[in-house]
Amino acid sequence: MTRVRVTAPRSAPRPAGETREAAEESEVGQVFVRSLIRSQLRLALVVAVGFMLILGAFPVLLAAVPGLAETRVAGIPFDWLLLGAGIYPVIGLSAWLFIRSAARNEARYRDLAGDK
Repeated sequence: MTRVRVTAPRSAPRPAGETREAAEESEVGQVFVRSLIRSQLRLALVVAVGFMLILGAFPVLLAAVPGLAETRVAGIPFDWLLLGAGIYPVIGLSAWLFIRSAARNEARYRDLAGDK
């Protein structure tokens, strides 16, 4: 049996963040960094609150539909199935939206700071 080492292709090392450090030391750079931090915090709060609202809406929805508690799918009560398995797509969608938006915020910061 042959051992194979899987590695990323060698690339030139990135500069030690000279542009980033210069941007963070100036007043404008500090404003950019504070803006990035605020936008990331706002994004985290919006995603967390949205997720909690959706999670809180599941039991309300189940209580609002009469007869749903008696419905069974493969011997499992539908409300348990919805709460147990139906929440995972919501978690995945929330995580995907958060990562996509956070990357976009960071890309905007890098563009403003001049760190290509």
